[in-house]
Amino acid sequence: METTRHFTATVYIVESGAVALHHHERLGIRVPPGGHVDRDELPHEAGLREVREETGLDAELLDGTDDVDAPAGRVLPRPRHQMLYDINVHPDGTAGHQHIDHVYYARVDSREIDPAGDDEADTEAWEWYDETELRESDVDPDTVQFSLEAIEAAENVASTAAE
Repeated sequence: METTRHFTATVYIVESGAVALHHHERLGIRVPPGGHVDRDELPHEAGLREVREETGLDAELLDGTDDVDAPAGRVLPRPRHQMLYDINVHPDGTAGHQHIDHVYYARVDSREIDPAGDDEADTEAWEWYDETELRESDVDPDTVQFSLEAIEAAENVASTAAE
């Protein structure tokens, strides 16, 4: 049986030491903004689009990718992680559908979530989690780990900018 794979992008957005997660109705878990990469998009563009659609916020990627002198090319923001997630698993244990997820970290300037898309989670589905709340939550371990890393990355950028 063939496995269908789709590219996706997820962005952990940070504001003042907290990450925004929403309750995903169908999956029954808390997740950051994200979704499928469209045919005409690069993964980081899809992630930023998903942030705008799902939260109404404009995000700035926390990107540590070095520039490369390439006359015929350009450097793309490097995801912090690339993950392979099984979306539906058949009784024999094989995955029928998988997501190849590009995970990015970003900063936003506000916690005022106002979804811009028609089919997005309501504002009430979103919560901001700081480090303590993440560690004490029942949020999935990978989401906690990536959230904590995003908070640390945002703090490192802020402290470097202050110097």
